[in-house]
Amino acid sequence: MTFPLDPSALAIAAFAFLLAGFVKGVVGLGLPPVAVGLLSLVMTPAEAAAILVVPAFVTNVWQLVAGPRFGALARRLWPLLVASTLTTLAAGALLHGRYGREATIALGFALMIYAAYGLAALRLAVAPATERWLAPLVGAATGVVTAATGVSSFPAAPYLGGLGLTKDDLIQALGLSFTVSTIALAVALTGTGVLGPKIAGVSLLALLPALGGMFLGGWVRGRVSEPVFRKCFFVGLLGLGAHLAARAVL
Repeated sequence: MTFPLDPSALAIAAFAFLLAGFVKGVVGLGLPPVAVGLLSLVMTPAEAAAILVVPAFVTNVWQLVAGPRFGALARRLWPLLVASTLTTLAAGALLHGRYGREATIALGFALMIYAAYGLAALRLAVAPATERWLAPLVGAATGVVTAATGVSSFPAAPYLGGLGLTKDDLIQALGLSFTVSTIALAVALTGTGVLGPKIAGVSLLALLPALGGMFLGGWVRGRVSEPVFRKCFFVGLLGLGAHLAARAVL
């Protein structure tokens, strides 16, 4: 599988990561769904996920190291992280070869579910007694979604949001989960031959517009209404997911 390194494809990738970084800068999330969703309009989800690897890894590590309690969170979340890693590696073939159409449909529905969750502003409450058995299940589900779509935020993000963590701990926990998922995804894509030197180079270049978008989004954050922006973001994501799923089915 080779990515078409022509100027138009590079321009589309640059725009996708600029917009995705901007959204993440404003609302603190959304880089993988926006980037993979837009890129999947013109390429396979596998190629889109491969290009995502470097920008996602760098921005997630940035988010991870900003928090104060890495050790405590790692000890608490290791069942989710291990399950997510193993299922991402095991299901890596979903993003490759003859599963491309199914992966596009899965991505469309994943984006729609993610958008519906954001629009509903739901908040789960995870009881401490359920963490022992629920964390591996959530991790496994996240691994399957990551392998099939390249998006690692569902259902891990709602689960982490329901643990009752402080704001700083939640940001660090999300960064930890996303970083582990991104590493596992990179290994899976490399193993199937999707992530090669050329796409890795494009992924490295994609870091520049992603960081530029994040900087711009951070500047805009204090000058616009975040609730209104979030609603527009999730509505747009809902439409993008529906378009991807319908296009793949038809």
